Amino acid sequence: MRSSHRDDIVAHLEASRDLLARSLADDALVEAVAQTAEVIAQALRAGGKLLLAGNGGSAADAQHLACELVVRMYLDRAALPAIALTTDSSIVTAAGNDLGFDQIFSRQVLALGRREDVFLGLSTSGRSPNILAACKAARSLGMRVIGFTGGSGGSMAECCDVLVRVPSDRTPLIQQVHIAAGHIVCGIVEQAVMEPARD
Repeated sequence: MRSSHRDDIVAHLEASRDLLARSLADDALVEAVAQTAEVIAQALRAGGKLLLAGNGGSAADAQHLACELVVRMYLDRAALPAIALTTDSSIVTAAGNDLGFDQIFSRQVLALGRREDVFLGLSTSGRSPNILAACKAARSLGMRVIGFTGGSGGSMAECCDVLVRVPSDRTPLIQQVHIAAGHIVCGIVEQAVMEPARD
């Protein structure tokens, strides 16, 4: 292996390690992850569902997290209702063509969302127009809204009840922390929904 490749690998892993360490020391981020798990678990236990959306790599993250809830994370348990709004190519392309790309997720939120549900939008910049539109659509229905973002958070904070903001402007590294946070949330949620309901 050429030393330049090794240097690139080490540099990336070190950057990942450093960002995870900064995230661990970020009390606001840790609290937001805990709040995310609480909001989702409460909704699922009350009969609601989770809708998720993102663009590009964040679309894959939305699908990944929906998979963990529908199938399983760690525990053998009943399936949990989670839908990634990135997966129906007919709806996405029709909405993009007929309504505009900004509406590909908000249209689905308006069709599928209910007051008891939660919307989780992933945008590393916090400025993705279609994620912001979906957040606003969810709020118009009375849904709880969670944002996973990075950097300054863009406009996400204005339309989210809970904001998980990763302290970085590097998209690949932000996405790594998003999936780590998402795995934590899924693990907590599946434990919570298996616990006996408290009075």
